[in-house]
Amino acid sequence: MNIFKRLFRIGEAEINSVVEKMEDPIKMTEQGIREMRDDLNRAIESLAQIQALAIRAKNDKTKKQEEAQEYENKAILLLTKAQKGELDMAQAEKLAKEALSLKEKLLAEAHTLEEQQKVHEESASGVQNNVEILKFNITKWENELKTLKSRIRVSRATKEVNKQMAKIDSNSTISMLERMKEKVEEEEALAQAYGNIANVKNSTDDEIEKALGGTSGTVTQELDEIKRKLGIE
Repeated sequence: MNIFKRLFRIGEAEINSVVEKMEDPIKMTEQGIREMRDDLNRAIESLAQIQALAIRAKNDKTKKQEEAQEYENKAILLLTKAQKGELDMAQAEKLAKEALSLKEKLLAEAHTLEEQQKVHEESASGVQNNVEILKFNITKWENELKTLKSRIRVSRATKEVNKQMAKIDSNSTISMLERMKEKVEEEEALAQAYGNIANVKNSTDDEIEKALGGTSGTVTQELDEIKRKLGIE
């Protein structure tokens, strides 16, 4: 039984060709495993049938041996009765010979059944070995199939992520960020410029007031003039 030919049912070159064309190897493997399970079921059925034949041969052999022993016991009993005078010696010997003859025939049949039993047991051993090989290979391929499915899921997920990443224009994104950075820097510089202008104006006004000596004298003169016009002393 060539398990691997049964698995794929096509030549090695055809397998490589199919895989290279990116056709789905999972379905092929699943089909191969199903066929191997069918082989396993048939092998188990054959094993049971052969074991049944071996058991039947063993049981028949045991039965023949027991019957042979019974005929030997009968022959002894016949001669014992003749010895005691309960049976004619000539007749007892005649019947004893017939019983022993049947015994030999049964033992010969038992021997044949024993040979058949050995043949069936050897056949059962061979089939049992094939069953174990099939079980091992099925487990092996099922585990490899699980690994293959996992690898495919990972590769497909990775492909999708890479595909999405490939759609992003990194150059345009970087350019946009640079423009935003320049704009922010421009706004920051402009704000600083306005701050500087405000500081300059305040400083100028302070210098002017300082140079004029302040406005407190003028204010006092204006207050006195108003009081004078109003007649307030």
